Amino acid sequence: MPTSRRGDGPQSPAAVSAVSLRKSYGDKTVLDGIDLRIPAGSVFALLGPNGAGKTTAVKILSTLITADGGQAQVAGHDLATSPDAVRAAIGVTGQFSAVDGLITGEENMLLMADLHHLSKREGRRVATELLTRFDLADAAKKPASTYSGGMKRRLDIAMTLVGNPQIIFLDEPTTGLDPRSRHNMWGIIRELVTGGITVFLTTQYLEEADELADRIAVLNDGKIAAEGTAEELKRLIPGGHVRLRFADPAAYQNATTALHDITRDDEALALQIPSDGSQRALRSVLDRLHTAGIEADELTVHTPDLDDVFFALTAKEAVR
Repeated sequence: MPTSRRGDGPQSPAAVSAVSLRKSYGDKTVLDGIDLRIPAGSVFALLGPNGAGKTTAVKILSTLITADGGQAQVAGHDLATSPDAVRAAIGVTGQFSAVDGLITGEENMLLMADLHHLSKREGRRVATELLTRFDLADAAKKPASTYSGGMKRRLDIAMTLVGNPQIIFLDEPTTGLDPRSRHNMWGIIRELVTGGITVFLTTQYLEEADELADRIAVLNDGKIAAEGTAEELKRLIPGGHVRLRFADPAAYQNATTALHDITRDDEALALQIPSDGSQRALRSVLDRLHTAGIEADELTVHTPDLDDVFFALTAKEAVR
């Protein structure tokens, strides 16, 4: 689960905020008035099926395209009135690498340093430092076309960091990577946040959002269908329950009397009780057992996972 819980407090400044953001292409409404508030120093994941508007949201917030309506601020700068200040504060890495395969990794980095108007000396220092940080020093002199998918993605992020951004937009950054490279990328993202960078992540990998994000929003049909922590979202979906197992048949029988709305498994001496998995709901079950003088030998809490949340919230899209 996420290790960086900075930015969760009510006083945390917003790295990204948007109110009633709208975008249409012809008759197709891609974003239908979405609101966002992303605390500084956190990982925010935007989930959604293909065509839900995830990339459009990133393009608007990174000044690549303009919204049709609404307001947004990024790094404290208004998108409409200060787009240059926004660009100076952000980095963007898409699912399709911006790496030039015809030149070496080092040359890619130095080109990015030139674009950021760094001196040659400073550019070389930054390039060397970042190539080492992302384990690319040994491949620095090789053409980027010879890099693996994971290496290209690391180089892409390293290039993004040349400008020392406050906020990085990662648009499906692990698409097409093998499981090992994906896990390596997760480690890089955690390090970025530990270093104070805010990460806006779009992904179709539910495990990725669950693993990395402080907060998650599910985008569907142009609207935010739900937003919260992974645990909060999981509680939105029915099917969660507490399972109690007893070694003593007498204790099992007593529990069936003391508890309500249960599903019995007489063979396993187990009871299943509907629950949202919250501490309050769990405490209620334990209090009832304690009052009746009953102790369960085994207690397990089952909650829906993000797959269940995703499918439930985007079901309408699937049947269209």
